[in-house]
Amino acid sequence: MKFSSRLLVAGTLLPWNVHCSAISKGPCVVDEKQKVTYEGLNRNGVEVFLGIPFGEDTGSTNRFKPPIPYTHAPGTVVNATSYGPACPQSPDKAFPPFAYTDVTETSENCLNLIIGRPEGTTKCSHLPVMVYIHGGSFFSGQNREALTSPDGMVSESVANGLPVIMVAINYRLGIFGFAQSAALEAEGSENAGLRDQRLALEWVRDHIDQFGGNPDKVTIFGQSSGGLAVGMQIMAYGGSKPVPFHQGICESQNNEPGITANFTIDAMQRVVDTVGCNTTSLHSAETVNCLRNFDTDALLDASIATYDDSISSNIGDIWLPVVDGDFLPAAPSQLIKEGRFANVTTMIGWCDNDLTAFTDTTITTDEQTYDFIQAYVPTMASANVEKLLSLYPISEFEANEAANLSSQFYRAAQIFRDILMVCQPIFYAENLAKRGNDVYLYDWNQTISDQILEALTNETGYGVIHTSDLEYVFGNISLYDNGEYPFHASPADYALASRSSRSWSTFASTGKPSSEGHDTFQGFTTAFPGEDEIDIFIAGGPHEGFSPIDGPGAEAALKVQRLRERCAFINSDEIIEQLRY
Repeated sequence: MKFSSRLLVAGTLLPWNVHCSAISKGPCVVDEKQKVTYEGLNRNGVEVFLGIPFGEDTGSTNRFKPPIPYTHAPGTVVNATSYGPACPQSPDKAFPPFAYTDVTETSENCLNLIIGRPEGTTKCSHLPVMVYIHGGSFFSGQNREALTSPDGMVSESVANGLPVIMVAINYRLGIFGFAQSAALEAEGSENAGLRDQRLALEWVRDHIDQFGGNPDKVTIFGQSSGGLAVGMQIMAYGGSKPVPFHQGICESQNNEPGITANFTIDAMQRVVDTVGCNTTSLHSAETVNCLRNFDTDALLDASIATYDDSISSNIGDIWLPVVDGDFLPAAPSQLIKEGRFANVTTMIGWCDNDLTAFTDTTITTDEQTYDFIQAYVPTMASANVEKLLSLYPISEFEANEAANLSSQFYRAAQIFRDILMVCQPIFYAENLAKRGNDVYLYDWNQTISDQILEALTNETGYGVIHTSDLEYVFGNISLYDNGEYPFHASPADYALASRSSRSWSTFASTGKPSSEGHDTFQGFTTAFPGEDEIDIFIAGGPHEGFSPIDGPGAEAALKVQRLRERCAFINSDEIIEQLRY
């Protein structure tokens, strides 16, 4: 039974805005706008609200279409004490250090979010808000991942004296979120996963004040494909519409080669052929209708069976955003060059050895390095591949004989990293700064993730790998101290976890990652203080601190990377065109 403006509690009809203590022993929020009550739970000194729906079921006739906002009936009591399902993806067991939590429940009815806030938060608190967009190659991931849970981030922000609220969202993945075809474009149904993210951000804008958040101080942040998502949200609609956020943090990605290439349409063709929906043509409305009529698991299984994570298929980043004339009105590189993006303060960074774990460990020769890079960027002219390799002479790279990794391996991994994780972000950052936006750049240089990876694979020598920043930034470093994995975190690791997590939440509070009198990174200022000057903060490791990328004052660990010369080539108009973004 539903009541338009009242709640039935313990047999008593009460006004919808009854004090929460009458119906809940845990944290409770009465949303006066919706006339809805949310019951949460206390966990690790943080109040959390789990599985809150922000979008309708995306299955059946809603499959691939833009999300529909979820609306509760007035008087609803939402039990927000358990996680909602993840979006359809492979139900694989998690593989630390890249993910810790198994995917156990999936559904197309997956557009839900979680909220973590300090104990005692009220509607009058008006706390800054951080919204996390998970990574996973747009093919996997969930907001219930323990490694990125809000508990540590919120607790560290409280200890820092600048408390924040953190939100984590789900969005459609793989073919469900990034299907492409002319028919889908015609009906406005491409980039569904990005549109899900946008809807979640609009939900935060419209409702987070009821949870004690400040809708006028929202920072979005994401890692890997989540960082790419942040980059796409900043350029959404070519900057023609106001964005429901005010700052962004891109960790290990904010753009990607191949967005204007054929990776996704080829993946689409393979799925369509596998399920037998190619009745007329890939781009027909009949094909879309056929796909919409398929069982969720059957369509998911087909996408998993045809998934290609080889280097020649963009290391598995095959389900990508598309230029649809709407959400992305032009190629990302064009939008960036033309300044068609939201003007927001931004922090962008990468891990020092971001892609070693994704580089072929058998590389030992010049020819193999060439073949690896050419396979990764098949549209790059061979002469330009040769030019690129010449910028990375083998004499600048040392082998690790104990790990059985050659100097050519490290050379290939560095080129790979610079193309995807460093130079494109610098290109984006430079253009943001040209239009008056504060931009902060960092190079993450400390890890415990290598310990976990070594235990699971018996492989060493990868350095500060992809995701190395996460356990620190989220303040969840003790997650691995459970007896299942080798755990040798030092006092310096715990100190970095506090310092970095508080820097992220300080950025959300003040627009700057450094704050005197607080336990944050110190001296971390903007990346472009003057003409032709680029400064980067080395985060963690033995050389932590702010440094120009070259010149007499540059830290040797940064100077040796020769980013000015290398990125000038990678970010040239000719190479950008060949990188297809």
